[in-house]
Amino acid sequence: MTKVLRRLAVDDYGQDIIEYALLMAGLAVVGIATWPAITTGIGLAYGRLDTGTQNLWRVPDPTP
Repeated sequence: MTKVLRRLAVDDYGQDIIEYALLMAGLAVVGIATWPAITTGIGLAYGRLDTGTQNLWRVPDPTP
């Protein structure tokens, strides 16, 4: 049993894959945490653009 534990402690085979997996998990957590702020910003920008565009149009006078 001690040989197995010693070999696991010394052997670094597959270490880089675990590091990349942890890095991707960290990036995923950050992405999920910032998603509400991103969607809110996009919604506000679209709303301002829509309001500005709607204000450019004037109702035509029905009487010539």
